[in-house]
Order: sequence, then structure tokens, then C-alpha cells
Amino acid sequence: MMANKILQLLEEQNLRAVREETLKMNYVDLEQLLEEMPQDKMLVVFRMLPKETAAEVFAEMDSEYQQFLVEAMTDDEVAGIVDRLYMDDTVDLVEEMPANVVKKVLRNTDETKRKIINQILNYPEDCAGSIMTTEFVDLKKEMSAGDALEHIRKTGMNKETIDTCYVIDGQRKLEGEVTIRKLILSRPDESVKALMDANVKSVQTLMDKEDAAYLFRKYNLVSMPVVDMENRLVGIITADDVIDVIEQENTEDFHKMAAMTPSEQEYLKTNVFVLAKNRIIWLLVLMVSATLTGYIIRHYEATLSQVVALTAYIPVLMDTGGNAGSQSSTMIIRSLALNELGFRNIFGVIWKEFRVGVITAAILAVVNLLRILIFDRVGIWIALTVCGSMFCIVITAKVVGGMLPILAERLHMDPVIMASPLITTIVDTVSLLIYFAFATTLLGIA
Repeated sequence: MMANKILQLLEEQNLRAVREETLKMNYVDLEQLLEEMPQDKMLVVFRMLPKETAAEVFAEMDSEYQQFLVEAMTDDEVAGIVDRLYMDDTVDLVEEMPANVVKKVLRNTDETKRKIINQILNYPEDCAGSIMTTEFVDLKKEMSAGDALEHIRKTGMNKETIDTCYVIDGQRKLEGEVTIRKLILSRPDESVKALMDANVKSVQTLMDKEDAAYLFRKYNLVSMPVVDMENRLVGIITADDVIDVIEQENTEDFHKMAAMTPSEQEYLKTNVFVLAKNRIIWLLVLMVSATLTGYIIRHYEATLSQVVALTAYIPVLMDTGGNAGSQSSTMIIRSLALNELGFRNIFGVIWKEFRVGVITAAILAVVNLLRILIFDRVGIWIALTVCGSMFCIVITAKVVGGMLPILAERLHMDPVIMASPLITTIVDTVSLLIYFAFATTLLGIA
């Protein structure tokens, strides 16, 4: 491993070789390398990196390693790193650090940058303004292409991206956008006004960042302007920020679908008591809701006592129904997230899931009927009771699983919550009611 090689070179005091090896590496690989090393060795290697590379590596690091480096470095070293960080990375750093580290960072940040950091921190955590950067290239429509390129040469080095430049008026109101490609390939005397696209897609500072990420993906953008209520350009959102938002939202959805409160930290770095707290609430809810199925079973104890064989098939029916409902809900939740579906489509979803349910239920019921008759050696009426119940349960679970997430969104609830806890409870209850209805009807018992 590279980490072992670097550690060996450090033991041999061969610092020149260490520097040569690290200069060959990409900054992402360097970040992974440093996090594999003991902290004292990590600090030595980090200090050997060129300043630009060090800033890129620092921005990639987890907050605990950033905290260690800031606490270990001198004020001048901290100032050198912070000065080279893009604004959104600096804001992320300040947000995640304890107070003593934040003071050290801000103490070594120039006044202009501190004001911008405080401005961004004032935005709500889940809005577009909280993930934007203020480092972008703005142009005036009166400029020529040649003037615009000269402006980019003078100011672009410290901007997060120059691929797309934004055209503003004297009051900083957004008027359009123009790509660096178009500026380079145009005549030097051609005006920016003639080259710009006035139909620019933008988001407001207070828009939910998940909605902003959807628009970003919908229009295949590499950056998107952020404007205030008066359409004044205040920042841009870049692709790396959108990727972080999508990853965060997907992680939250996975946790919710598993009936857990989302955690902001990595699994191995999360305290066991925090993990337990995140899980126990929904476990308690599910445990209490499961008492409903217990009541149903107790109500039909007489039925089960007359035909004991019925008891053995309850887990199969409940599990099959739960799985069928989860399949449908997962598909619908994904389509809702992509804005492919809405409440207007609810009847279409019900009809489609009903037809899918009929096909899958028929196959499952026939296969199960053959299995029961061949291996279980029970009477034909018990087999028909089980398989008839399965047919109805799967269809019901498909319809419920497809319908509930849409209803949840209509009621301004999180559709993901419907995916596991509520659908499982409803399908289990309905499964038992259907099963015992078939048993009392086909077997002639009460």
C-alpha cells in the first residue's frame, strides 16, 4: 500500500522521496492516503504539499481530520489554506467545526470573506442559498467577446468555475448567461449581448436545495445561478454541491425506508447510543402497531383451533404481502422523487398496480398451490384457502403500496415514511383479515 511506503520513507527520513511520491498523486488519492496515516505523520506529509494541492486535499477531508489540522497548524498556515478554499468549502468548514476551531479559522480570514461567510450561514440549512458559492464570473452585456475574455483572465483564477459566465446589469440583476466556449469561438468584437442566452434557469436563495438539485439535473447544468427576491445575482450552485445534496437526500431516504431517523455521520463514527436513539422510535411504533395483528389472531383463535394447519401459513402470507407492497412503494417513491408522478396520476397508478398485482398474484398463487399439494399434503380446501388469500393479498398490497406514497405527498408528508412502517402495518392487518375471511368461507368454520 502507498501509505505503508510513505511511512517507510518517513522512518528513513527520506523527505525528498516522500515529496516526489505525493506530487505524482491526485488530490483525492492524497486525501485517502493521509486519512490512513497516524495523525502525527499525516501532519508532516500535509505540510510538505504545495499550497494549492494542500487546499484541495483539505477540502476533501472529513471534518475530524480538518479539525485536527486546523488545531495543529499555525495561524499563517491556516490563513494560507483558508485563502485558497472556495467559498462553499469554507462555509462547510465553519458549519461543522467546534467553536474554538471556528474562531481560529475566522481570525485568519480577511474581513470581506468573513462577511460573505456570515451571509451564507444566515440562510436556512435546507435552502439553495446555504450551498451556493459567491465565486463566479459576471459580465456586462455591453462588453465585447474580447473584453469579456480579458476580464476572465484577470479574475477567473479565484473563481470556482469559468465554464459559464453570468451577465448582469448595473443593479446586479441577472440578464443572461454565456459559455466560455462561445466567447472563445466568437469574433473578438462581437458583443456579449448578442452571444448570451437570455433564457437562463435560476433558483431563488430560499428554494429547497432538493428542488434546486432536481432543476439542476433536469436541465443538465454544470452550474446554476442563485438570485434573491429581486432577481439580483448573489451566487451560483456547482455540480459538486448538487452531488452532495443528492447523496445526502438518498441516504436520508434509505434510513427512513428502513424505519430509522437519518444520521448525519458515517456509520462507524456514530455513537452507539445515537444509533439506538435513531432506531428505537420506529421500533416502538411498529411494535405497538403489531398488536393490532395480535388482536386479529386472538379473535380468530377458534378458527385456528379447528384447523391448526392454517397457522403455519400466516408468516408466508404476511411476508409475501409486505414484500409486494414494498416493491410498489419503492417504484412510486422513486418516480415521485424524479417528478414523473403526482397526485393527478393516482388513479392511473392504482389501475396499473392492480393489473401488475393480478399477474404476479396469479403466478404466486399457482406455484404456492402446487407446492402445498406436493409437499405439505394438506386437503385441497386448505390449499385453496391459502392460495386464494395470497392472490387477494398481493393485489391489495400492490395497490396500497402504490397509492399511499402519492397520498402522503398530497398531504405534505414525506412519502418515504410510507415505504416501510405504515405499509407493513396496513398490509399485515389486511392480510390476516383476508386470510380468515377465506378460511371461514371455504372451510365452513366460524
